[in-house]
Amino acid sequence: AMRLLLQDADTDEQRALLEQLQSVEQYVEMVLTYLRMESMSSDMVLQWYAADDIVKQAVKKYSQLFIPKKIALRMDMPEEMILTDEKWLAFVVEQILSNALKYTSEGTVSVYMKEKELVIEDTGIGIQEEDVPRVFEKGFTGFNGRRDKKSTGIGLYLCKTILDRLGHSIRIESKVGEGTKVFLYLERDMLDPE
Repeated sequence: AMRLLLQDADTDEQRALLEQLQSVEQYVEMVLTYLRMESMSSDMVLQWYAADDIVKQAVKKYSQLFIPKKIALRMDMPEEMILTDEKWLAFVVEQILSNALKYTSEGTVSVYMKEKELVIEDTGIGIQEEDVPRVFEKGFTGFNGRRDKKSTGIGLYLCKTILDRLGHSIRIESKVGEGTKVFLYLERDMLDPE
């Protein structure tokens, strides 16, 4: 009901409420995902999906946050099929996009394929070098999370756990003040879609 009331948000206050509603929805989804991970294998359906369709779903979900923050979105997604579970991978892409938006106050978020990796790159505040190896640990918030108090320390842990179970992998490169690149390796040792 709140989303319907705010769907045509045209004031700063309405847009701020919409952003807060999105945050609440995301935190609820993270908790539910954490609980469902115990039985993830019974809920997993591996099929061939177009990578750009999964990315477009996530971008659509967060599209209303790009505009008020004046963050440009650059997408260059070729039509590439990947063997994965759409729901679980979409959650991961949404989480990475959400982080990019949360820690970028101006500039660009870019989404593209580089060989067999989906790359989500931002021009945000970046992650301190000593924090990068620990960002996938459950509960780790790092310097940025402690400073801004925006981090739960669970999002990237969920992403890594989900990707491991899907047979994919994740890695991060980041420089403070320059931004972050998240690489999702989507190749699996499986048969071709043809």
